[in-house]
Amino acid sequence: MTAAADTGAARGNGHRLLEVEHLVKHFPVRSGGVIRRTVGEVQAVTDVSFSIDESETLGLVGESGCGKSTTGRAVLQLHPATSGSIRFEGRELTTLSGQQLRRVRRDLQVVFQDPYASLNPRLPVNDIVGEPFAIHGLLSRGRERRERVAELLRLVGLHPEHGNRYPHEFSGGQRQRIGVARALALEPKLIVLDEPVSALDVSIQAGVVNLLQELQERLRVAYLFIAHDLSVVRHISDRVAVMYLGKIVETGRRLDIYEHASHPYTQALLSAVPIPDPKLERKRKRIVLTGDVPSPANPPSGCRFRTRCWKAQPICAEEEPALIDRGQGHPSACHFAEERSLLQIG
Repeated sequence: MTAAADTGAARGNGHRLLEVEHLVKHFPVRSGGVIRRTVGEVQAVTDVSFSIDESETLGLVGESGCGKSTTGRAVLQLHPATSGSIRFEGRELTTLSGQQLRRVRRDLQVVFQDPYASLNPRLPVNDIVGEPFAIHGLLSRGRERRERVAELLRLVGLHPEHGNRYPHEFSGGQRQRIGVARALALEPKLIVLDEPVSALDVSIQAGVVNLLQELQERLRVAYLFIAHDLSVVRHISDRVAVMYLGKIVETGRRLDIYEHASHPYTQALLSAVPIPDPKLERKRKRIVLTGDVPSPANPPSGCRFRTRCWKAQPICAEEEPALIDRGQGHPSACHFAEERSLLQIG
């Protein structure tokens, strides 16, 4: 994989593309037979805020079930937000009608996690990649659409002559490239990448990540890159936000997180990332978290990570730590935040 600039600075030009403020998404829990009633709620996302500039990549990382994908789907308005603000190029998405959202979605696209489930098995690739044009009434002439689809397939490293094949005739990595081509069809400004390489073999992941980086440099598209693998996120992200149980617990530039992690949860995640140098790897000790992730239907009081944290004190149960800079140079939601590099972890 080709690493981003060592400074960890954003590639964006400073123009704010997406602003998410105090996003909340709770799902009701219902019980009963014919007459169902709400007995609780799953707090999938609670008070999440972040922004993305043009041509920038924000990596959203955390364990499975922490709310990453729900956040991405809320940005896309596939899940309506319970509360909070989602502004895309200054427009509030949460108040738009269906027709207004349809126009915005030309600039806001998605690549889903599973390349085996996200492509219609009954359609040839030419129709799958060309479907956005049909939905939005663009390139109605057959020849123009075929030429544009062929161009998109070449752009993602596939042969246009394979456009008459069906998804089952392609490998997992090739299917994900087809998904990327479909997302690029309308020339979007932002793509939500929901675990785009987690379903692929490790040997294939690097090729897809490199492709995404090359496309970003060429097309100036921004990414919200959702993943649980921090080694992948490190190679593609300009900034990183770490989520735990529906909340962002630490955020900063890429190197702020990977070389100066201050939240215990971030440190635990990084301790599981292998170091290429065998000597340094042997000196490190893994941080093994005890216990299970609490239920989002009944999260702990105070700091949500305290039930698994080796630094937990009484204040952690009484007072929720704010996501602020406590002298580490970037925001961290921990009363006892302590800066530690990847080599020092453990």
